Amino acid sequence: MPLHTQQFFDDVLELPFYQYAIVGDALYAAPQPNSELRLCIGFAPTIRHGEYDGLRLRVAHPEQGVLDTAILRFADHGTFERRDTARGLVAGRDGYAVIRDWHANSSQPPWHGADGTGLRTAIEQYAHVWFPEPAVSRPPARPVAQPTPATAFSPRSR
Repeated sequence: MPLHTQQFFDDVLELPFYQYAIVGDALYAAPQPNSELRLCIGFAPTIRHGEYDGLRLRVAHPEQGVLDTAILRFADHGTFERRDTARGLVAGRDGYAVIRDWHANSSQPPWHGADGTGLRTAIEQYAHVWFPEPAVSRPPARPVAQPTPATAFSPRSR
């Protein structure tokens, strides 16, 4: 069964990147315009073929190659907490906090029931380190208006 990568990134994670594309089972993003750095997000495999327990994030430069790699585990970010609780799975049990592309229930994508909130927050924090928001130039300070001298009325001027 395919991982339905496009749906996972669009429906579960909903990442706010400037520009991205899905190639195979990975998302390639240019989180900022005019940056040479790219962010690649793919599924992190376990020791079993076709089983994944998180996402692997890589920051790459076109000339220097991969600059950094981070693994975000589904278990650490509560991605499948509801699904696994409903199935009676706890940490240490087979199938806990993983997705499998050979899952028996082929009518649903393997990540069905995922909550991407924790992962999305972690990805955004990671991306912010490598792709900080451009400094917003503040408009020049406007001069403070000086009070105009008012003509004083004196009792004598009447």
